[in-house]
Amino acid sequence: EAIAKAVLAEKDVLVVMPTGGGKSLCYQLPALLLPGVTIVISPLISLMQDQLEALERLGIPATLINSTLSVAELNERFRNIYEGRYKLIYIAPERFRSNRFVEAIKSLKVSLFAIDEAHCISQWGHDFRPDYLWLGSAIASVGRPPIIALTATATPTVQDDIVNSLKLIDPEKFVSGFARPNLELRVINAEKDVEKYGHLGRLIESQGKGIIYCATRKRVEKVAEILRTWDCSMVAYHAGLSDDERKKAQTKFIQGDIDVAVATNAFGMGIDRADLRFVAHFEMPGSLEAYYQEVGRAGRDGKHAVCEFYYSYADKRVQEFFIDGSNPSKQMLQSVYRQLIREANLQNEVLLSIDELAERAGFGKNSMAVGTCLSILSRARCVERFDIPQQRIKGTRLLDADLNPNNLPIDYDALLVKENRDREKLETVIRFATSIGCRQQWILSYFGEAKSDPCNCCDHCKRGESSDRREPRPKELMDVKIALSGVARMSTKTSSGTWQPRFGRGKIIQMLVGSKDKGILDIGLDKLSTYGMLQNLGKDYLNNLFKELERGGLLHVVTSNNMPLLTLTAKGAEVMQGNSSFSIVWPEEKSWIISSPKKMTDTKAATSDVISGVDADLYELLRQERSQIAKQMRNARLFMVLSNKTLEHLASQKPRTVEAARDIPGIGPAKMQTVLPKFLVVINDFLDRR
Repeated sequence: EAIAKAVLAEKDVLVVMPTGGGKSLCYQLPALLLPGVTIVISPLISLMQDQLEALERLGIPATLINSTLSVAELNERFRNIYEGRYKLIYIAPERFRSNRFVEAIKSLKVSLFAIDEAHCISQWGHDFRPDYLWLGSAIASVGRPPIIALTATATPTVQDDIVNSLKLIDPEKFVSGFARPNLELRVINAEKDVEKYGHLGRLIESQGKGIIYCATRKRVEKVAEILRTWDCSMVAYHAGLSDDERKKAQTKFIQGDIDVAVATNAFGMGIDRADLRFVAHFEMPGSLEAYYQEVGRAGRDGKHAVCEFYYSYADKRVQEFFIDGSNPSKQMLQSVYRQLIREANLQNEVLLSIDELAERAGFGKNSMAVGTCLSILSRARCVERFDIPQQRIKGTRLLDADLNPNNLPIDYDALLVKENRDREKLETVIRFATSIGCRQQWILSYFGEAKSDPCNCCDHCKRGESSDRREPRPKELMDVKIALSGVARMSTKTSSGTWQPRFGRGKIIQMLVGSKDKGILDIGLDKLSTYGMLQNLGKDYLNNLFKELERGGLLHVVTSNNMPLLTLTAKGAEVMQGNSSFSIVWPEEKSWIISSPKKMTDTKAATSDVISGVDADLYELLRQERSQIAKQMRNARLFMVLSNKTLEHLASQKPRTVEAARDIPGIGPAKMQTVLPKFLVVINDFLDRR
């Protein structure tokens, strides 16, 4: 109400409100009460379409202007706009690069400009869009109506940048709490894809509906391929699909026809679906702002939802590639401009795609960076990008054919500051993933809310309360002391008494189990007193133990020269010396790692190399029984009955009674009473016949 009143009082307004908090209402309601039209700037076609369809269902006159419209459709909509048939007009920001377009809207009575996803205007934000930089001057040229800027995630620095970039006049700021108490935030160390798929399978089985975010198109396709073998109701979404394919996928998901979406981070912005019970990040996001905005798409109905982030330090390389592509060097900018001069026709136009331009300029494998170069040159008004009729690519027009590439009007120092900021944001994600304490508190502190209570919901909070958390038994304490001593011997103790790391977790574990690897022997790690002392525990157990010791505050990961190195904390040193106690959730003696899922039709392959002793014939009978049960449960997804892994255990152990099957993974108390007896009938019949 306060925001609507400020807008109706013709004040400039900045709104920072969590996803699902009602940002759209903040401008849609005033738009109906204001005399003219409200122009809404929205960065994504899918976001516009979603908002427009929602308004049309309510009978509110609205339209959109973007690149998907034909010339005839565009002319028709402008006729309706001039006749005053709409109250809200959604427009893509790139339209404001065109002086002709700006002139066309000058004749309209614009009562309000609403800048949605306003963080896109900030170079310090997580989703900078160069086209947003045109908005300030464009709004001024059409009479400077009041502005409302809205975003879900903005640090204080980004908030200031939004105000300055849009030239907001004495704006009223409404920054609501960032806390999302219904979201259970979990960060799971998963260095291998098979581990990620294992966690993902359990997440889908337990939560049902949600979004899986991947860093690249290739990864989206791979994860989608795996999910199809799980008989999962899903769609894939990424920029490599056609406009029609993306629209169909999004529509199916929004309408609830599909349970799971596997997508790159563009998917979900503005998605109004309240029943999503999970969000999974298959790989490391590029910033904490992006992460928090994306997890906010779960649990919009206020009910409990689970958000899992599968953390692997190696995934950092993907985000570093994106950072490199978003921050070209001074030399690259000059080289690209020289190539544009060479390729320009008599009209000073270059009719090449970004990929073609990258190839000719000698940057064939880095077309992303070349695209960024064109954006930077466009912002500096060295070039102008324009649509090529009947083609999906844009052309590039030189605005000053005599401009020397060595004298481009570009602030290279500012570009360097932005690159450093991007890299710092990525490091922040790593610090968050490896942090100790409440996840929600950590994020709220990052966004400027210094005083907050523990959420009592995240993995760290629950781990602190977990009944599984306990102090070590005598043998476990000795093992931990040896492990910590191994870390100490592979570190350097400084004069101040702290430990300077030299090696990562993998190398330390190799030493503790007595590896004969050349990399261990060449640097003399086999000469350490702790070499091979924990061979009986095995690498898998030690790997999980080390992760728990990190969570318990005894070990700490430090990034040095882009490498994750392991070191003792002060608490870890005290435990090693026998001067302090601790409690953690202890890993199982025989840690399991789920295998990569296989196609259900390939039953022998799926059963032979995962669990020893699996009877392929019995497995096939159990699989058939599962299909029948799924049909009886109104065509439930197969893994909702029992997972492949559980069927493999049944086909290996061949239990005849409920009691004998009690310890098989994937059979909880409910399934023990409902579906298990049906499988036991199959097993007993099979054994009796044999």
